[in-house]
Formats: sequence, C-alpha cells, structure tokens
Amino acid sequence: MTGYEAVILDVDGTIVRGEELVPGATDGLRALEAAGCSRLLFSNNPTRGADHYGETLAPHGIDVDPDTVLTSATVSAEYLAATHAGERVYLVGAERLEAILDAAAVELTTDPDAAEVVLGSFDTAFSFGTLWESLRALEGNVPFYGTDPDATIPIDEGEIPGSGAILAAMEAVAGREPDAILGKPSSIAAAAAMDRLDADPTDTLVVGDRLDTDIALGNRAGMETALVLTGVTDRADLADAEIEPDHVLESLAAVDTLL
Repeated sequence: MTGYEAVILDVDGTIVRGEELVPGATDGLRALEAAGCSRLLFSNNPTRGADHYGETLAPHGIDVDPDTVLTSATVSAEYLAATHAGERVYLVGAERLEAILDAAAVELTTDPDAAEVVLGSFDTAFSFGTLWESLRALEGNVPFYGTDPDATIPIDEGEIPGSGAILAAMEAVAGREPDAILGKPSSIAAAAAMDRLDADPTDTLVVGDRLDTDIALGNRAGMETALVLTGVTDRADLADAEIEPDHVLESLAAVDTLL
C-alpha cells in the first residue's frame, strides 16, 4: 500500500505519444494498481471523449473504464451544459468537440452575431476567416472560455500547434483573455477530477509531462506532483521554470519509487 489514495494521470506524453505506448508505461500502471490507488486518466485533448482512451489503450493490454477518464472536451461540455444551459455557444474547434458538446445538450451556433458564449479550442481548419468571425462573436461582454491552454500537442513526428496557439490569436483580436480555461490546470478541472475520484487532494498524486497544466493543476489544488520526462518537458526546462514539481521521473515506469 501507499500514502496515496488516488492518482491523476495525464495521457498524451505520459502513457502514450501519438498512438504509441511510452516505454515502461504499463509497468507504472501495474505498480499503481498494486498499491491500491484509485486511477483517473485526464487528458487535455479537446477532440476526444472518454471512450477514445479505452480504445487506444486496449490493444496494449490496458483496461480503461470510461467513467475513469476526463478530457478537456468532456469537462468543457459538462461545465457549459451546467452553467450556460440554453445559451448559444459559438465554437472555434474541431468537429469531434462539436459532437461532444452536442451530446451534452450544449446549444451551438455558427452565427458569430448570435453568440451568447464563445469557446475556443484546437482547430486544424482555423483561418483568417475564423479569426474574423471570432472577433465579431467576442464583441461586448459575452463569456469567453478555452478548452485548454496547450500551445503545442505532441505527436509521433514531433509537435503541432494546439488550442493555446488559437486562443492567443483570439485574445489578440478581442483584446482580452478567456474568462476561464476549463481543462487543466483550472479549478474547474480539479473539481471535476476530485468528484470522480472521491478522494482528498492531499492524498492524491498527479503525474504528467507538462509543468503549466499537469503540475500546475496539482500545485494549485494541494496535490503531490510528479513530472515525467517522456513528453514536452525536459530537465533543461526545469532550470528556469516557475512551476516546480515535487518529483521528477524519467518515465511513468519509475512511479514505483514514490509508492
């Protein structure tokens, strides 16, 4: 057994990179299971729902209950459905996110002039026209949210621009930052995670590869944190970082040293 009752695990860059399993990831997951830790997978991927990670990890022999998975997409959908019911949401985002919002009964509009709420996210079709429409949608004081702040996304070939890059463009034309980020590292994301785990934050370990999302989430919520070096952060990044993890691990495989 361990002092941790629960663990929040990032997925991309921690368990998988692209569609490939990070070496040693299964060893780390087995160690956490043997230690009796409740497990929640939490990805800031705004284009995926809970079922996706079960399908991704099943071929690697990792069973995932969809009820133990959160993504910035599912958290955003739940939040908007609860706090902006019946309000028209103008989305800058992918079709998959649109489907997740629609399934949560979030009312969407493609008319920027009809927007009562604006949500910015990852969008491979983002263009000058999209930015122009975003400017119109953001006129006045309509609530403005982002799914996640990730400026880049790790893939097999390296990195691609993420939601944070698109939000930065939207912020620039609107002259204001989002009212809230709904995924990690927000308090909204932390509350969603703790609701699923039913554990005390002080007894929870957060493991991830990003200082500004995974580690910041844990630090803000009073959880213990462990950074893995299999994603976007390396030791050189730690030297000048304002956000500090409690532990630094070469990979998830080394999590047994904390148990």
